[in-house]
Order: sequence, then structure tokens, then C-alpha cells
Amino acid sequence: MSSNQEVMVTVLCLTYNHMAYIKQCLDGFLMQDTSFKFEVIVHDDASTDGTTEILKEYVLKYPDIIRPIIETENQYTKVGFSGMFLQMSRKSNGKYIALCEGDDYWTDPYKLQKQVDFLESHPDYVMCSHKWNEFIENEKKINWGIPFEVNSIGKIYDLNCLIHGEWYFQPLTILYRRSSVNFERYNRYKNSKDITLLYALLKNGKGFCIPDVMATYRIHSSGMWSGSDLNSRRKQDFETKLGIYEIEKSKESATFILHEFTKLMSRIWMLKKMKLFWKVGTLIAKHFGYLFTLRLFVNKLFFNKTLQWNTNNL
Repeated sequence: MSSNQEVMVTVLCLTYNHMAYIKQCLDGFLMQDTSFKFEVIVHDDASTDGTTEILKEYVLKYPDIIRPIIETENQYTKVGFSGMFLQMSRKSNGKYIALCEGDDYWTDPYKLQKQVDFLESHPDYVMCSHKWNEFIENEKKINWGIPFEVNSIGKIYDLNCLIHGEWYFQPLTILYRRSSVNFERYNRYKNSKDITLLYALLKNGKGFCIPDVMATYRIHSSGMWSGSDLNSRRKQDFETKLGIYEIEKSKESATFILHEFTKLMSRIWMLKKMKLFWKVGTLIAKHFGYLFTLRLFVNKLFFNKTLQWNTNNL
């Protein structure tokens, strides 16, 4: 692999206080065996636990691969996930972008090669993911080969799958075409999370889940998502999908948030089936329009009361 080659893949890695995990994460990048050049942009968001020092050691050893962004003030509290993601994306040189946060890690040295090979031979696809393992740290337990329903052939998915909760990806499994995301438009979404990027990608094309297990998603108490409580996750999901609708104003984005609303209601009232709420939401939307339906269902005061009620009654 010549150093004069153009970069084929840029790996984006967000890290914050991941001292116990960052070496395993970086080693997963460095072990990649590829026929093309790749780079790794690591954004250290003002870590205070020694993560920064470990990152600097790796930069000295691998200056041609690892490009650091080391903050002295925490940026997540200022610009959020989308702001940091946009900053890294603007600095990326690759035709494709891969993701992996500093507490997760890759386990297959041919991960990037397999995904690039697929997208290079399937120009009508915008992204490619693969199966993964979940490591539940406090239980020392591994859930093998998620998602379970992906067979040996693999799985094609699209925006409709995302809307209806069919989850064939985690950020650490994703490789996507850089040209498939309008980063400036993406930055307009409020409360942007991983699911926002997935929506922005899949509205432009379909994806494919490779059946190989090639990474491990770590679940631990200090994780930004896995460490948050259930109600916090529900609120984040709801507000993220509302942020997508406020930009898209489309039937698909309205269906996305209505679907989330029905899930929220079914959990609160412990219904085993969501058919009733789904039917009601669809009928209201059909007769009064999606904007009216969202205004009706997504009243902030009502939503906050809903979460409070849920907390006290579960």
C-alpha cells in the first residue's frame, strides 16, 4: 500500500474518558489489512482520565494513519454530537466513512476490506453494516452475533426498516459513502444522534448487512447511551425523531415519530399490542394531516408529564 495513494476510507472515532478502552479500539483500526489507504480521525473531547496521553502515544507511532483532534474544552456540551461529527467529516478525505467510538472495538482484520469491496461492486447501495457482538461489562456476558435474524446470506434494508425499528446496524459496524450525506443539511437537525445519520443515509438509498461478526459493542455504566436510564433514552429517541421531522416535513419522517409515540404509549400502559395506537395515529394523520397529528401528540408539556407518569408507575 503506497503512501501516495488517495485515502479510500476515513474512520471517525469520538472518545471521552475511555482510558480503559481506547487502546483496544485503536488496535482494532491498526490491524486492518487492506489493499487501499485509510486514515483515522480521533476526536478526544477534553478527556480527564488519561485517554489523551494514550492517544498522543499512538499518534507518535502511527502519524501517517492517526489524525487527532484534541479538545481542551468539552465540545459535546457546546455543539452536541452533530457539531463534533460535522467537524470530523469536514476533515475527512475518504470516499467512504466508517465509525467507531472509543469504547467499542473491531475484531476482524478484513472488516474495512469486505465492506469496501461490497460498496464498490454495488453502486446502488449507500451503506454497509455487519453483525456484531454485545459485551455487557458489569455482567461479563457476551451476546453473540447480533442481529440474530440476519442469516448466512446477509440482509438488505432500507428507510422503511429503520422507521419500523428493524435494527441491522450499530455505529461501529457502519461504512457509508461520503457523497450520500449532505453534511450542512445534517447539521440542521436538532438533537442529532446516530439514528439521525442513519435516516439521512437511508433516505438516499438502501443498505446491506454482511452476515460476518466483525466488531464488539461494549455496554457499560459510563457509556453515553448504555449508561443512561430507560426514560432518558425514550426522551432522547423521541426528540431526535422530532428533530428529523422538523427538517424533512415528509410522510416518512412523520411516520417515524408516530411509530415512536405508539411505542412510548404501549410501554406506559403495558399494552402487549400497539395496533390500537398505530391505527388511531394513522387515521388522524390521514384525515387531518401529519403536521396536525404531530402537534397533537408531541406537546412538550404532555410529553414531560408522560415521562413522569411512566417513572412513577413502572
